[in-house]
Amino acid sequence: MYLCYVDESGDPGMSGSPVDRYILTAVVVHELRWLSTLDQIAVFRKFLKEKYGLKLREELHSYEFLNKPGKLVRIPKSVRLHILGETLRFVGSLEDISIFHVSISKAGKPADFDVFETGWKYLLQRFHNGVEKKTFAGPHNASEFGIVIPDHTDEPKLKALQRKLRRYNTIPSRFGGYMDEPLKLLIEDPVHRASVHSQFIQLADVAGYFLKQSYAPMQYVRKKGARNWIDRIDLVRYKPVTTKNQRAVVEW
Repeated sequence: MYLCYVDESGDPGMSGSPVDRYILTAVVVHELRWLSTLDQIAVFRKFLKEKYGLKLREELHSYEFLNKPGKLVRIPKSVRLHILGETLRFVGSLEDISIFHVSISKAGKPADFDVFETGWKYLLQRFHNGVEKKTFAGPHNASEFGIVIPDHTDEPKLKALQRKLRRYNTIPSRFGGYMDEPLKLLIEDPVHRASVHSQFIQLADVAGYFLKQSYAPMQYVRKKGARNWIDRIDLVRYKPVTTKNQRAVVEW
């Protein structure tokens, strides 16, 4: 089984939203590599504690890390940014995870455009395709399934969407028209976790935040030359297609 941990960056609102993009970031790990990967994360967190004083129970939450540090103000801002950079390098070194993003631009969309449903539909479809084709990193069982573990979001809406797509999922056919490809390999409803209790969701948060910075960096990130730090995870970014247009980001 594949576990798909998901974090949101930005918000899906079309009216009155301060951001123009909604980003979902998925960290996928196979059940047979879950514990060994968690062990690697634990070793990395101990390294951060010993070198920078970041306690094991303190969350890697990028926006708050840089803008609303709270008790983390004891660590200089430049060091907090460096910790996030170190985290990206660490993520890029993990051999048994795959990361992909869905990035929805709100620009030019009608007022009734459903940012949330569009973004999550693309994410669930891409995750299901990787499960079906066994193209994510790590080992594979003879039969595979997947489960989605997101940070807290609009739980009723996401649950309803995944249940619908499990039964009925129309996608364009390359031969013209549409075909029905239900997402039958995604078991259970999404299992929501608070990011403070999930090391995998925290890694997704850092990756998603720096993808967002590559589009529209905050002044401090630009000043410190960190705009393109998302490239540090390139080795683990999931590029499922075999054409010349391989992409680790689904953009719409």
